Amino acid sequence: MAKYVTEFLGTFFLVLTIGLTVLDGTPMAPLAIGASLMIMVYMGGHVSGGHYNPAVSLGVLLRGKLPASEFVPYVVAQVAGALVAGFTVNAVLGKTFAPAPGDGVGSLSALLVEILYTFALVIVVLNSAASDKTKGNSFYGLAIGFTIVVAAFAGGPVSGGAFNPAVGLGPTIVNALLGGGTWAHLWLYLVGPLVGGALAAMVFGLQESVA
Repeated sequence: MAKYVTEFLGTFFLVLTIGLTVLDGTPMAPLAIGASLMIMVYMGGHVSGGHYNPAVSLGVLLRGKLPASEFVPYVVAQVAGALVAGFTVNAVLGKTFAPAPGDGVGSLSALLVEILYTFALVIVVLNSAASDKTKGNSFYGLAIGFTIVVAAFAGGPVSGGAFNPAVGLGPTIVNALLGGGTWAHLWLYLVGPLVGGALAAMVFGLQESVA
């Protein structure tokens, strides 16, 4: 149970930070978002692995680092954390939010960015936090958090910057229920990150075989 509580909390604070910074127009929001992921990874990495992202959990599962019986509970905890964070943002600011592609950005471009930067995130997680060759390092949280900083700065304006199915699903549900938002973009934030996570697991397998 401690693992699932940790996944809930880490995802909650990640999505809470996304919602508050984005809706408030906080300068350097990607830095705050990446920092929130970093500190939550350090908070819970020793308990649950600090995934906070179904795409990360998928990558870890495919590399045999997560028991299959724990995958669905991990995802449920992550999505629940994102949902509660979405409702909390609404309670605090009276607004809802959901990722969406930038103005004039086509679906294929947005999908490609979601795949690529989720791939980057998951390959960093696997190499820094799930490899026996880097076991016991102290840099894994920085590496993971700053991957999201880069992804949010570079890819956020294009795709909406989810790189995480929970970030796509939780806020989209809250936005649809309370803000009259659309479901039209949700598939981008489910398909793209999951494809990126699966591809990262494949490449990590190649890296481990030759390293």
